[in-house]
Amino acid sequence: MEKQTVLITGANKGIGLEAARQLATAGYYIYLGSRDQDRGEKAVAELKAEGLNDVELLLIDVTNEASVQKAHNELAAKIDHLDVLINNAGIPGSFPQVSYATSDATMKEVFEVNFFGVIRTVRIFIDLVKKSPNPRIVNVTSDLGSLAYHNDPDWQYYHFKSAAYGPSKTALNAYTVALAFDLKDKVKVNMVNPGYTNTEFNGNQGPKPVEDGAAPIVEYAMLGVDGPTGKYVSDYGETPW
Repeated sequence: MEKQTVLITGANKGIGLEAARQLATAGYYIYLGSRDQDRGEKAVAELKAEGLNDVELLLIDVTNEASVQKAHNELAAKIDHLDVLINNAGIPGSFPQVSYATSDATMKEVFEVNFFGVIRTVRIFIDLVKKSPNPRIVNVTSDLGSLAYHNDPDWQYYHFKSAAYGPSKTALNAYTVALAFDLKDKVKVNMVNPGYTNTEFNGNQGPKPVEDGAAPIVEYAMLGVDGPTGKYVSDYGETPW
């Protein structure tokens, strides 16, 4: 039986790398997306050293149209469809991000990766995704994108606000709702919030182990044909909008 194929952007470290590890362990063929060749090769070598051989590097910079198109063309020359697209690449941007003081440059940098990078990748790869018999798109978001949480004084992270990062994920969620609607009955599209995970992304301050952070991403990447679409979820259920 042919292995299902997965492309994970920003997968050379952190949650993306762990998702690659878990999916490869589950029998999927992984295209490990990385914008840096050396870091990508190191990540692939790490997985292969663990006996996970169905992994190969795909160079892709989601902020660069030509890079995404080149990655698409390279993949299309190898496979006739892509079963799972996981849009994991993201950046926090420089902090602090006070709403009235954050620079245009920081706002644009964060949105370029976290929002426009996803839109660009989906637009260019959607032809391969649609050809899968059971296509799935997972957009990795954050509970910091939840407006409901941000307006709840009892939420444990209520006092953490960010002018660029949180809003970039809120915008991503809104885009994903539209994407799920436009692809209904064709592609399952979901937003997965891994939670505050211990990775380099946040200076290894998150309390959640990376294995647990990646788990809901892997779960939604592995949805069956009757799986849900248009959901904003984490490992503890649906996240409030």
